Amino acid sequence: MVLLSLTASHRELDLDALERLSTGSSSVGRVVVGSCGPVAGAVIISTCNRFELYLDVDAPLSGDSVRHATRHVAELVAHASGVTGDVAARSFTVRTGPEVTEHLFAVASGLDAMVVGEREIAGQVKRSLAVAREQETTSKTLELLFQTASRTSKRVGTDTELGAAGRSVVALALDLAERELPPWDGTRAVLIGTGSYAGASVAALRARGCDDIRVYSQSGRAEAFAESHGVQPVESLVEALADADLVVSCSGARGRALAGRPELADLVVEPAENHLPGLVGERGPEASLGHVLDAAALVRARERAADRAGDEPEPRPLVILDLALHRDVDPGVADVEGVLLFDLATLKAHAPAVAHDVVAQAQRIVDAAARRFEETRLGREADAAVIALLDEAEVRVAAEIADSVDRLTAELAARGEPAPDEADVDVIARQVRKRVHAELHDKIVEVRAKATAEARAAEAALVQGAEALTLEASAQRDADPSRRR
Repeated sequence: MVLLSLTASHRELDLDALERLSTGSSSVGRVVVGSCGPVAGAVIISTCNRFELYLDVDAPLSGDSVRHATRHVAELVAHASGVTGDVAARSFTVRTGPEVTEHLFAVASGLDAMVVGEREIAGQVKRSLAVAREQETTSKTLELLFQTASRTSKRVGTDTELGAAGRSVVALALDLAERELPPWDGTRAVLIGTGSYAGASVAALRARGCDDIRVYSQSGRAEAFAESHGVQPVESLVEALADADLVVSCSGARGRALAGRPELADLVVEPAENHLPGLVGERGPEASLGHVLDAAALVRARERAADRAGDEPEPRPLVILDLALHRDVDPGVADVEGVLLFDLATLKAHAPAVAHDVVAQAQRIVDAAARRFEETRLGREADAAVIALLDEAEVRVAAEIADSVDRLTAELAARGEPAPDEADVDVIARQVRKRVHAELHDKIVEVRAKATAEARAAEAALVQGAEALTLEASAQRDADPSRRR
């Protein structure tokens, strides 16, 4: 078994490119496992700032075969997301063997996040494994890898200040919004979406003293979410916007609607009945191809707020946090008077630094856990060779026991004595096993060492091949005219 990962994140790509690449992420795992014979398992991590494929490959790989496998998987990703194969191939950083382990453990611990130390990624890693289980695309090796990553993340969270800081994309977004809002106990907040970020947003808002929280969901999940989180559901997003100080949008509905349907991305969709243009109605995902919230809708909502205010001063600014990778909110909203928009690109630019010693402590925990995992994994591969040797030894033991019993039976018969009984056979069996296993010890040590060395050498060659492929992809990205500023 060989671990192979293909990673695209905010560190390598701008968020627009990452959004395009991850559009079809929900189907990629099944497609890769179903169409690539050597791939025994796949787990996909797709978040607001990363798209990663973790593969368990049941085949020997060389540098050339890594290149071939990566290209093949990139073509599948391209087909699902609507980008070209070349774009997909050069978007990925390729890792193999121990580098895969080190990277995943760092990701799960928040060390590779847009906001270093982000704790939400730990839950996203767990959910990625749960989705792979549901889709039946995981494997024993990937199960152990992801479970160990989660345990490592938990230790980083409890043993370092990184975990105590409460850092997250949601927290950073609320920090930025706070400057433009009334006191939290007087802030009226509206959530768009009912996923993990919505739940994290409710907790973060309450921790700051905000109790007026409403939720809207174009998929009809608002009431269930509201009941479980103690907030108020709203049926009309327009009404909620006209009365809101803060909007936290994290549904990603636009990305889900476009998944696997890139040819529909430019269609203009008319609004459903009783909804303003640009606001998603209830006609299902095929109709939900635009932004969840656009500039025209915000203008109408602000006008309604002004009408309600009457002769009072202008309504307070409306702060909108778009935390969805697939942009729930039309960027044109930023041009609407009285509206402030913070999206992921803004958050990335404002992500605070973390003390070097805190990061270093967390990194040491990650490195130690990765080493232990790799030693265990390589040990399991060496065990396969040892098991084969033990199987051969058992065949030899059985043959020698039978031969010894036959000789003793003949000797006893020649002396006119009865054949050996069960106790005699047991004595012979113990003697034979002791001798064979004593002779086997040195061979087991030799075979284990040889198998481990071969596995390490093979993975070193794979790392070199992956590094060459990544350098090639980086050069192609740098040379891409569309990426030049």
